[in-house]
Amino acid sequence: MKTTILTATVVALTVNPAFAHLDPTEHGSFAAGFTHPVSGVDHIVVMVAVGLWAAMLGRQALFVVPATFLGLMILGFATAILGMPLPLVEPVILGSVVVLGIAVAVALPVWPVVGAMIVGFFAFFHGHAHGEEMGAAESISYGAGFVVATAMLHILGIAAGLIAWYRTAGSKGRLTIRFAGGAAALSGLMLMVG
Repeated sequence: MKTTILTATVVALTVNPAFAHLDPTEHGSFAAGFTHPVSGVDHIVVMVAVGLWAAMLGRQALFVVPATFLGLMILGFATAILGMPLPLVEPVILGSVVVLGIAVAVALPVWPVVGAMIVGFFAFFHGHAHGEEMGAAESISYGAGFVVATAMLHILGIAAGLIAWYRTAGSKGRLTIRFAGGAAALSGLMLMVG
């Protein structure tokens, strides 16, 4: 438990925007799309937080929340590929790290449809950012890569959330998940200030 808390704290305090992505304009491939969400701490935090929060909400939210994220992320991607502008993309993406981290930290109890609306709003901006990086030429394979990676991160969050929230003895698992949400929110705030 102490190691988990220490690790989460170190990650939250040292997170920087990811610069390790393959250049999508040069590598508009499935691999470039797949590595994008899994090579940046900011992406990983949001995608796992969606899964954690869905697990905390339970039942219908286990499917509705991540499926809505994926669907609206794809829609945002498509609008960017079609050249439709969207203001404030980066600030909203950074805000998603904070808001979803807080939702996990406080175990925000909302109806699944409300949770889906919240994550869907942010997902549209995440998808648009991915699409802005791409030319239309190889957007399908790139898009498929980042959708698969995002879905895998959601599943990871759901699995971790279900195990910690419902299966661990006492409140240790719940405290760990809520602490992870707080660390995510803190990392988002640190990204905002630079």
